[in-house]
Amino acid sequence: MAIQNTTASEVLVIGAGMVAHRFVDSLLSGADAGRSVTVIGEEGHPPYDRVGLTSFFSGATAEDLALDSAVLADERVTYLGDDPAVRIDRESRTVSTVSGAVHSYESLVLATGSSAPRVPVEGNDLPGCFVYRTLDDVTALRTHVQERFAVLGRPLRGAVVGGGLLGLEAAGALQGMGVECTVIQSADRLMSAQLDDAGGRMLQRLIEARGVEVRTRSRTTRIASDDSGWVRRVDFEQGGHLPADVVVFTVGVRPRDELARAAGIAVHANGGVLIDDACRTSDPRILAIGEVASFDGRCVGLVAPGYAMAEVAASGLLGRPAGFPGYDDATKLKLSGVDVASFGDAMATTPNALDVVYADPVAGVYKKLVLSDDAQTLLGGILVGDASAYGELRPLVGAALGGDPAAYLMPEERAGTPTRELPDAAVVCSCADVTAGRIRTAVHEEGCADAAAVKACTRAGATCGSCVFMVSKIVGAELAKTGRTASTALCEHFDMSRRQLFDAVRVSGLTTFSTVIARFGHGRGCDICKPALAGILAVLVGDHVLEGENATLQDTNDHVMANMQKDGTYSVVPRMPGGEVTPAGLIAIGRIADEYGLYTKITGGQRIDMFGARLEQLPEIWGRLVDAGFESGQAYGKALRTVKSCVGSTWCRYGVLDSVGMAVRLELRYRGLRAPHKLKLGVSGCARECAEARSKDVGVIATEQGWNMYVGGNGGFSPRHAQLLASGLDDDGLIQAIDRFFMYYIRTADRLQRTAAWCEDLEDGLDGLRSVVFDDALGICTDLDAAMARHVDRYEDEWAATLRDPEKLRRFSSFVNAADTPDPSLAYVPVRGQVRPATEAERTAGGILIAGTTLEVRR
Repeated sequence: MAIQNTTASEVLVIGAGMVAHRFVDSLLSGADAGRSVTVIGEEGHPPYDRVGLTSFFSGATAEDLALDSAVLADERVTYLGDDPAVRIDRESRTVSTVSGAVHSYESLVLATGSSAPRVPVEGNDLPGCFVYRTLDDVTALRTHVQERFAVLGRPLRGAVVGGGLLGLEAAGALQGMGVECTVIQSADRLMSAQLDDAGGRMLQRLIEARGVEVRTRSRTTRIASDDSGWVRRVDFEQGGHLPADVVVFTVGVRPRDELARAAGIAVHANGGVLIDDACRTSDPRILAIGEVASFDGRCVGLVAPGYAMAEVAASGLLGRPAGFPGYDDATKLKLSGVDVASFGDAMATTPNALDVVYADPVAGVYKKLVLSDDAQTLLGGILVGDASAYGELRPLVGAALGGDPAAYLMPEERAGTPTRELPDAAVVCSCADVTAGRIRTAVHEEGCADAAAVKACTRAGATCGSCVFMVSKIVGAELAKTGRTASTALCEHFDMSRRQLFDAVRVSGLTTFSTVIARFGHGRGCDICKPALAGILAVLVGDHVLEGENATLQDTNDHVMANMQKDGTYSVVPRMPGGEVTPAGLIAIGRIADEYGLYTKITGGQRIDMFGARLEQLPEIWGRLVDAGFESGQAYGKALRTVKSCVGSTWCRYGVLDSVGMAVRLELRYRGLRAPHKLKLGVSGCARECAEARSKDVGVIATEQGWNMYVGGNGGFSPRHAQLLASGLDDDGLIQAIDRFFMYYIRTADRLQRTAAWCEDLEDGLDGLRSVVFDDALGICTDLDAAMARHVDRYEDEWAATLRDPEKLRRFSSFVNAADTPDPSLAYVPVRGQVRPATEAERTAGGILIAGTTLEVRR
């Protein structure tokens, strides 16, 4: 390939990960307009949040994980993705890439990160073996699991080799895909680099309680294949083996220092480019930051020290020399239902260090604080099973605790956490190196009145989010000093909170956005207040979402009553109360999906999703579904989604009560109910809990004494178990309690606040909620009952009403497609007997080779 000469840059960055992104952002923030930066990326994806990679398996997309695109879109930046650097010429100060391009530099920054090695054993490259490092890695892993499941027709068996932080996250991801998982650890305990023996044992109990098997002191010697060449089992040095269909290696990271080595730049014997505290390498024009850099003989695979290096390197190039303070090894496990954190000198290696330990094996809790020999200074700690104190303790490392150490470890009901101010020098956000003093400055001198404003101003909480609670606490305390309180304004157009606005609209009787904003707000509104007020009006007024002014308030999905998918098409989700559906209904759905070429999937909410419908097809599809007796499932709205149920006493020999009948009754009662966030219910016919009711906003479990009602359970990125609100309820008592719970939540919750967070914020907690729902402590139960009765009486299926209104149907005319002609930019490929959106590479090809057969691309 011919050499391409490119425009020289003052600063050239090799690598386009999180640390490189932070460096460019920091450099541009303090640079003059003339400075130019070129970023050479290896991956085909723009910079993304590698810390949040596991969320990919919970539905997050590459777009969701993408970092702030404005940084690389700056006119001073040239971003070159999918073109890895292959050579550094220090004499000519140039970098060559795979494409043959040559880029010159004044200063070069190495941010090449690290790679994920595989255990050096036979079979480590078999089909079905993966590492867990990049977005491409996890995409390939998910695809493999889906395709092998289709072939084998049974749950896959998975093995994760490496029981550290990343290994446990990988195990959680596999389990989330239905894979039976075993974690294989060569050490004597999980997370051996962060936890002591007792902490490791407690963590193992918690992991095994989730259904993940753990093998410690097990060294892998071979990955064996079956007759077709696929992964079949893992063999161990100690003898024996483990059946496996998929293997994930998470055995640490290896610095990507090969470019530096080839260029003659000094590297550490154990790997990594040697740097000083200004992040300079042995070549004064070249700096190294992040996981490729070796400081004080160490390379660390954490984002926080990488960010600190990025700030130091940027400051140096801007003429403001700074020094890298050393590594902050604090870590927090991001695994649903398992709370683990480790920080500072967790292993008590400091001479004469003291341990203060609290352990409760029954509750699954182990906590340890490491203190100086005078028991005054916090040196580090380990938190397993309950890491709620992490946000307050980690910034205190190296400082005096200022209270009884045991009070930080005991359960809240037995000993309250000491209250004291963090010193200004305490680092609250280690990812962005933001101190408590910087947050206070943002409040007092820069006008920040909430955590979101502080994040925008300082970046605190913008990466992993573990410090947001502490940031909010500091902001609230600083505002209180000035006689102010943290802002609860809905947005810049309404000074009221959502709760206040709900009451204002209810009392005033106003029915349109224009009249509400004219009386209670200012300006024209925004994407925050418009959908929020649309939800309020839906509850109080009850008009169709596309009626009059309401239509202009809706977000993308409500605007067309369908969920937009990543390829620009829409999903169609008919309601199936309690998961019940007749054979005739199934046949109708099958015929519609087949005729329109829709991808179909049974959801966790016991209904059928159909994907791939074009905008102009939605009325046609819904017309046929309505004729077949279906209603909108409102998968697009902040409303009731589903009521999941087991088969209960109708079929199950263990069933105590009719869970299906109750689920159908509840779903038909609350269908169409709009709320601050989506709502889900579950009804289990006995204590075996097959409907997973305790992960729902309202969970109902049958007992011999009646129905037990649980509230405040949520899934998603912040999962919560629902808590018991009442027990032994009869049918009518249960429904009345749910009526009041939902209406009280709808009236008082903040915008987009789920029931779990709302319950936690309630004054007096669940006891206060019980007094409202059952004892009418606020004197509003009659009003709540009446509000729910109005909702039930005026319910009308949104799609059925739309089909009867020609004016509403006009919005479903596509601007891209003719009536029967699909957008030529959309392409689909067959997968497991159905079609899915094609990738960019597939769209540009005339055909796709899958399993040895060329398939025609539908265009």
